[in-house]
Amino acid sequence: MNNKHVISRRDFMRGAGATLVYAATGAGSAMASNIRSFSNLSGESSKNVLILGAGLAGLAAAYELDKAGFSVTVLEARSRPGGRVRTLRDPFADGLYAEMGAEYVDAHDEYAHKYCKEFGLKVLTAKLYDAIFVRGQRFKMDSFKQNKEKLPFKGTVGGELFGQEKKYLKRILNMIKDPEKLPAEILKFDNLSAAELLLQEGAPQDIINLYNYLNATERTVRADQMSALSLIRSHAKTSFFDEQTDEGRILGGNDQLPKAFARALSGKILYQRPVRKIAHDKNSAEVWFEEGGKVQSIRTPWLVVAIPFSVLREIEIKPEFSPAKMKCIRELAYGQVMKIAMQYKKRFWDEKESLGQRVFTDTHLRRIYHMSIDQPGPRGILMSFTAADDAEMLGKLSEKERLKIALQEASKVWPEAPKFWEGGVTKYWNEDPWVKGSYSLSGVGQARDFLELARTAEGLIHFAGEHTTNESSMNGAIKSGVRVSEAIKKAAT
Repeated sequence: MNNKHVISRRDFMRGAGATLVYAATGAGSAMASNIRSFSNLSGESSKNVLILGAGLAGLAAAYELDKAGFSVTVLEARSRPGGRVRTLRDPFADGLYAEMGAEYVDAHDEYAHKYCKEFGLKVLTAKLYDAIFVRGQRFKMDSFKQNKEKLPFKGTVGGELFGQEKKYLKRILNMIKDPEKLPAEILKFDNLSAAELLLQEGAPQDIINLYNYLNATERTVRADQMSALSLIRSHAKTSFFDEQTDEGRILGGNDQLPKAFARALSGKILYQRPVRKIAHDKNSAEVWFEEGGKVQSIRTPWLVVAIPFSVLREIEIKPEFSPAKMKCIRELAYGQVMKIAMQYKKRFWDEKESLGQRVFTDTHLRRIYHMSIDQPGPRGILMSFTAADDAEMLGKLSEKERLKIALQEASKVWPEAPKFWEGGVTKYWNEDPWVKGSYSLSGVGQARDFLELARTAEGLIHFAGEHTTNESSMNGAIKSGVRVSEAIKKAAT
């Protein structure tokens, strides 16, 4: 890399010139005496970029801008990089680990694969789902796909799991000629929920119930909470999550990817610096953040906001962005999600008589699967990805109560589970102060305009994160960071 035009973090923060004055209103007056201000440097100041958030979006933006000769500084509220990528190791025995946050790198996730390759990380293909447990009935996926068994849900066809709702959308889907240019008569469905649309089109309640356990779980909501337009778009696209989706994980833990980005950025990430205020004008932005119990500020000619809107809506913004942007920030929907890792002293799910290793269920655990496929040893971890009402219900309980229910629910699928139980850990993302939810989704009335509003820059302030893409994934987050870096490089020339 050519370092000729790179400005060090020390130079970025040292600054020179007039000091900005913090507005003496509300919390500002109480914090004003502790504020240290940094103004733009002369000469190379247009090459300074401040990035809020060291999740994959902020890291990707910082990495690409750093390579292009910009002087980047990243503020991160946590003491680690990665955001919703959270690989947990300490509570488990024998070197086991669990992905308590973002988990999969699908085969088509080009950005995630690109950087894994660049950093020498291997993506291990996950086993496909091999069983179903719903309404007390057990189905082996191979037998089920051969149409030898039928789901106990009214209105379903044999041999299929995902997509049972599509036949009730045929009338509407036939109206779409180009998925990228939807007619007004399709866009109006944004004002209905997915559940309302399906009922209008003649689907029985069972189809909606099944959708809730499948794709609505993937979106971390119920069908009555998501836009019908979002449902229509998902079926109009060629790619659609189902039981055949080719998923994978980074061998050794997904946290290796954000850690690789962080190592490449060296000391340019400042941890434990939660942001409290953003002030801006047409020439620069100034960000106030906590640092060691005091409030400091940095002024910058370019600002990248790569934190969830669920958190940004609690940060003071002066002046406020455009009314449409502020509406999007304040109202963008986030779902309910919980991950549960359960350690067992024996991998009974691998036994020949077991129902399967990866199971779709209608239990409180929703999806249950073998986490430890890349790790040797007798012990193993079963993971649960649960969402919407089940996640919210479990989230109100203590850790002990959550794990008690987890064992009970796992025992419905594998009756021998209590015999081998050793303990577990949960992660309820809605109680995480730096996320306050799962990932973004299109609530009723939000599928038509919110994505474009979320990603649109406000002058010199750019926005990155999975919520600025149509991919709620690690790939989407990285892609958004690259997009922002390209926009800043173009604007700075």
